[in-house]
Amino acid sequence: METPKSRPLYVQVRETLLRRLADGHWRAGSALPAEPAIAAELGVSQGTARRALDDLAKANLVVRRQGKGTFVAEHTRERALFHFFHLVGDGGKRALPGSRVLSVKAGPATREEARRLAIPAGAKAVRLHRLRTLDGRVAIVERIVLPGALYDGIERLDRASLPNELYKLYEQRYGVSVAHAAERLKAATAGPEDAAHLGLRSGSPVLEIDRTAYALDGRVCEWRVSRCDTSSHHYAAEVV
Repeated sequence: METPKSRPLYVQVRETLLRRLADGHWRAGSALPAEPAIAAELGVSQGTARRALDDLAKANLVVRRQGKGTFVAEHTRERALFHFFHLVGDGGKRALPGSRVLSVKAGPATREEARRLAIPAGAKAVRLHRLRTLDGRVAIVERIVLPGALYDGIERLDRASLPNELYKLYEQRYGVSVAHAAERLKAATAGPEDAAHLGLRSGSPVLEIDRTAYALDGRVCEWRVSRCDTSSHHYAAEVV
């Protein structure tokens, strides 16, 4: 194996498997080889292969199915709801929001966009502006910026064809699987445009969620800023 021998063997196996996932060796939803086959190929014990796969399962990168094997995780409504969407009704109801895309445009990345996406300033960036609804009303205004090199031609897709769950589009059409995301939250005020979309007065308080999403290979694959009306919803996250 190519990774440093000082690292635990199961970590080396995990990183080898992760590189294969990132390289598209196995597509989303496909089955991985059985543990004995992985162990034999990489020259490790079956227990070491099992521990590496368990680590990937804990990170939600693969799914273990009793009696069936291990499969590459794919973006589903359940995964979106419990791993990437954290607004919950004040009564405890969880529901994925609806979506209406207002615009999709491409252009040179600004200095800030380039910094957040880890791409050169002036490189192609794609900007997506959309509204999201909860309980039949607009509750979120989202501005999403994508590195154009990862999503060739996405700005030319019909806006009406863009799915509510964009991570599934990234995965199925462009081979980009979102492995994890980092979010920063802060209190903010709605400017005139956002307030009009949310049915609020300009200057009303909103929750701002600033999210950076990362692909399996560690590259930034999306920068998203959401302005949320939390008058009847709250942000819920489990601490373990």
